[in-house]
Order: sequence, then structure tokens, then C-alpha cells
Amino acid sequence: MIYIHFIINPISGSGKHDITTSYLLSQFPKEEYQIEIDYTKQKKHAIELAKAAVANNPHYIVACGGDGTINEVASALIGSNIKLGIIPVGSGNGLASNLNIPRNFDKAVEIIKKGNTVSIDVGKINQYYFFSNMGIGIDAMIIKKYEHSGNRTLSSYIKAALSSSFQFKPQYTVVSSDGKKHEVNPFMLFISNSNEMGYNMSLTPKASLSDGVLDMVIIPELTFLEKLLLGLNVLKNSIEKFKKAQHALVREVHIEMPHKIFIDAQIDGEFQNLKTNIIQVSILPKSIEVLV
Repeated sequence: MIYIHFIINPISGSGKHDITTSYLLSQFPKEEYQIEIDYTKQKKHAIELAKAAVANNPHYIVACGGDGTINEVASALIGSNIKLGIIPVGSGNGLASNLNIPRNFDKAVEIIKKGNTVSIDVGKINQYYFFSNMGIGIDAMIIKKYEHSGNRTLSSYIKAALSSSFQFKPQYTVVSSDGKKHEVNPFMLFISNSNEMGYNMSLTPKASLSDGVLDMVIIPELTFLEKLLLGLNVLKNSIEKFKKAQHALVREVHIEMPHKIFIDAQIDGEFQNLKTNIIQVSILPKSIEVLV
């Protein structure tokens, strides 16, 4: 008998999804599966639920939500033998898209039943893990505004991006990797493990979840017209045409913002205020197994 623990974010995406206890029980016959189901009640709750679930040692823990929920659940699985399942219910769904996990619930359930897995790399930023990407430039401000809007739609994301493009002020940053030190005022400093941010947009279209390296993109301070051009290239998935974007493959990155006390970041599409002005980013190769 296969023991599966589901953790459902009831307000992911539009908050009107149909991943319910009755639906899951109808999909997994009790003769073949032992099913446990928890619902999150607030941000970060999935971390607590996943840690409690890990203690019961199920075969799979399935995150039903967006990239933020997946991050919280998956972070609790690092160092265990428990496999991560995903039913994408969020707004962006960048990681699920990269893994070719469909948004159709019945098809996503079939993937879980088949039990096939792939090992993927995991990024780490200080004490936090990321599975898709992290950033400390304008994207952190965009995510902060996007969360405050209370409306997880593409139009809300674009509004947050336009508003942030006028307000964001790049800060002096020292970036060290592979023995090289760069002093920059980055409009964007983005480090990715996956090839998609969500909404089918990407800054790192050639990134791989299992190549043992992270893809880093640094974009310096831009003029207003350059910001518009960058936005257009991101929407069209043609970032390689934007000449000011500097790209590098890295395993470890040390970042300091000496004029700041705290650093605003986005980690897998969730806003995080880091209580430090120093960041250490690294990669943990093939550190989690995901049902695909």
C-alpha cells in the first residue's frame, strides 16, 4: 500500500480550484492507497504541515498549490527519502511547467499514481531553499507589490512590474563567484535553477534542473526605454536579445550590499525580507526526487 500525504493550499491561484478531500479520495482507492490530507491556513503553514508529515514517513508528500506552496513543502523534504508530488494549482506554476506536470488535475494525479521520479538540483540562499529561482533586484519589489494586490493574475503581475519600474532604485552590490568580484548597481540580480519563472516567461530559457549549476543573470541600471525593452523581451521569451543582460553559470555566489541593513528578496515567487546584508547562494545537486 502506498502512503501519500497531500498538502493543499485552498487559496492558490484564484482560490476556486477543485482539489478537495472528496476529489482526492475518489482518485485514490483505499484498497491501494493510504491517504492523509492537510489544508494550509496561512503563509508558511505548509512548512509546519510538511515537517509533521515527514515524521510519519509517507512514500510521497504532494504539494497542491503554486511555486510558493511547493517551496514550503519541498524544503521540508531535503535530506529525506520522501518523494515530492506536485498538483499545480497556483498562478505562475513555473516549476511544474519546467517538469512538464500538466495543470489538468486528472493528468497530474496519473503522474502521482505511476510513481516515476527524477532527481533535481536545489538552490540555497542563506538558510532558505529555492527550487525555481531567487532574486534581489526589481523582481523582489514586483513580488512584494503583487502579493499586496491580493489578486494572483497575470494582469496584476504586469501592473506590479510597471509600478516597480518607476520606484525601484538599484543599490550598490558586490557579487563574487568563481574567484571573480563584480561591483554593480543591479536593476536585476536573478539566480535560477529552472527554465521558467511562471506565466510561461523566462530569464533563463537554457537552465536545467539537473545540470549541477545555477544560471545567474545580472542586469545593470537601465534607462526608461531600456526597461520597456527588457519587459518586452521577458514577455516574448527573448532575453538573449537584450544585450545588457549578463549571464553566467555558477555553483556558489557571495553577495554583499554594504549600504543596506536588510535585503528584500523573492524566493520562488514569494517575498522575503532577509535580516542581513550578506547572501550566500549555492547549489545542492540532485537533492530531491520529484514525481514526473
